[in-house]
Amino acid sequence: MAILVPQCLARLMLLLLLIGVSNAQLSSNFYSSSCPNLLSIIRTAVNSAVSSDSRMGASLLRLHFHDCFVAGCDASVLLDDTANFTGEKTAGPNNNSLRGFEVIDNIKTQVETACPGVVSCADILTVAARDGVVALNGPSWAIALGRRDSTTASLSNANSQIPGPGLNLNALITAFSNKGFNAREMVALSGSHTIGQARCTTFRNRIYNEANINATFATTTRANCPRSGGDNTLSPLDVVTPAAFNNDYYKNLISLKGLLHSDQQLFNNGSTDAQVRAYSTNSASFSNDFAAAMVKMTNLSPLTGTNGQIRRNCRRTN
Repeated sequence: MAILVPQCLARLMLLLLLIGVSNAQLSSNFYSSSCPNLLSIIRTAVNSAVSSDSRMGASLLRLHFHDCFVAGCDASVLLDDTANFTGEKTAGPNNNSLRGFEVIDNIKTQVETACPGVVSCADILTVAARDGVVALNGPSWAIALGRRDSTTASLSNANSQIPGPGLNLNALITAFSNKGFNAREMVALSGSHTIGQARCTTFRNRIYNEANINATFATTTRANCPRSGGDNTLSPLDVVTPAAFNNDYYKNLISLKGLLHSDQQLFNNGSTDAQVRAYSTNSASFSNDFAAAMVKMTNLSPLTGTNGQIRRNCRRTN
């Protein structure tokens, strides 16, 4: 058996230390000593933003979702384009659609004042999305922290990996399966459409050309979305309670009042009909499943340890 001399032992210990750092795990108390007021800062800022604009809760949740579905929850979606760098903001699912960047900027400024160079934009976005849901009377969920921020982004992946409003059921199941979610989790996460609004361009074809739609709902929605023009005119994804996180989204689907084609696909004589019915009558089951799926989403491929960086400005790399 070989005997390690002190110098070799020191090198081995250093190597093991580096491996441990680069493979660092997220933890619930990651900032407990380095930034003890972090969660309070984020919660206060999000509550203020949602109080001023109830749609912001949905916007922050969607911003987080569009971040995590492209290479994991690494704040890549927050990076601005520059002369030498192309980010994800101009991707089809994001361009003229994502919002809430200023809320994240505001939180980052406050956090940098309290604990400079300590908290990642990825962690801020992850917590802000949760707090936006809670602010609209939705469920909460535990978040482990310690993510670091990416120094790259992928316009092509944002264009190809984020599920779009025109997908059919099989394509939705595949898109979520590619990220590790089963069909039930996909249906639960789609319930995020119980809050927020969508642009006319994303649902125009459905309200004018699809048959599996409530006639009155279609007529009413057309008033805000003409056959041509008005692409950015908004309509609520949940026409009943657009500013409250609840299970009305699923009740709407059963009534054929899904706004997006992809929404109504969840209840269209397919494999997910039973799950939609279950959530429509059991709000607790939906809330629990949604929270569990969100925990899973927050853990998609995080950068930790020596990977990535702690951006001083969420819009650009250091």
